[in-house]
Amino acid sequence: MSTMLHLINRSPFDAPALESCLRLAQAGSSVLLIEDGVYAALGKAAHAAAIGERMDDLKFYVLGPDVAARGLEDKPLIDGISVIDYGGFVDLVVEHEVTQSWM
Repeated sequence: MSTMLHLINRSPFDAPALESCLRLAQAGSSVLLIEDGVYAALGKAAHAAAIGERMDDLKFYVLGPDVAARGLEDKPLIDGISVIDYGGFVDLVVEHEVTQSWM
């Protein structure tokens, strides 16, 4: 089975991309929250519980520059989500055999 990197760039409040990804992503995959998708990483977000339920079988990342661009760097993120930079983003793409963008 190939490893997959799932990219979520839409706010979970505006689109069902995160919900669909969490429902369909296979164990061992990684999820990277970018652009407006970073809102899902907030500790008090409505989707925090759904992400928490998949923490045991998926790895979660959030793009730090996108968090900062939205003025959220002082907000607590969900425990277990790794904050990465652009270099980390490139590393994740290289490490995974397939990348899936959720719209």
